[in-house]
Amino acid sequence: MKATERGILSSHDYRRPSTIAVMILMSIVILFMVFTMLYPIGVTFTNSLKTVIEVNSFPPKFLPSGLEWGNYKEGWHYMDLPLFLRNTLILFAGNLLVTVLVLGLAAFTLSKLKIPHRKLIYFFFLMTLFIPPSTYIVPNFVNLKDLHLLNTYWAFWLPAGASAFNLLLLKSFFDDISDEIFEASRIDGASNWYGFSRIALPLSIPIISTLAIFLFSATWNDWFWPSLVMHGDPKYPLATAIYKKVIQATGLKQNVKFAILSMVALPPIVVFLLFQKFILRGLHLGGVKG
Repeated sequence: MKATERGILSSHDYRRPSTIAVMILMSIVILFMVFTMLYPIGVTFTNSLKTVIEVNSFPPKFLPSGLEWGNYKEGWHYMDLPLFLRNTLILFAGNLLVTVLVLGLAAFTLSKLKIPHRKLIYFFFLMTLFIPPSTYIVPNFVNLKDLHLLNTYWAFWLPAGASAFNLLLLKSFFDDISDEIFEASRIDGASNWYGFSRIALPLSIPIISTLAIFLFSATWNDWFWPSLVMHGDPKYPLATAIYKKVIQATGLKQNVKFAILSMVALPPIVVFLLFQKFILRGLHLGGVKG
């Protein structure tokens, strides 16, 4: 007889009327939540294919009477999307590089090296997670201004090297790597840098992939901080350019606005569909241990 895993509910529990009623109620709630999340996305894509009259009509209609693909062509030529996309990818690449090198070395040091007051340093970084991120805005802006780093990509890369959450996430992963591997490498004459670059990093591909997805999402969606430290189109990332040139635009037709927003929303959706298993793994790895 094949053994089956025992869950929270047994086969007898599933036959109880109260359990069935609760499961039906939970399914309805989940379907409602899914609908509320997908409806704005659906409205954005359908409005991007409507005429101006259909977008502003009342009562509104969800489906367009015809497909106005010219809205996408007009939206593409309205602003230099490739330029802003390039800026966003440069920011993402720099953030990922700084996270892997700076935070990776710091996490490796706290996890595998015997440094003085290691637990106290770890506790200090853990406490910073309880400080609201909005309180960092003014001090970060003043520091970057004093360092003459405003309107440069370092205004993003430098703060990326001080993310306590990413540091603790990497340290939590390094803690699960056996210490015997690094001790054996030291006996063979390997340095700590060799242990980090040749042993720890290759074994950390899962957590680095997860961090890359998180960093991509944060870089793609962030518009407020870039609007403070960047000045002018040549340096704007995509989200800031969309906010300033599309959301705040008064003379732009509504259907063209929705077409631009649809083009901008498509890449994160594709990234999520392709790498959703890494995102779910990242949520599991996000439980930082003490």
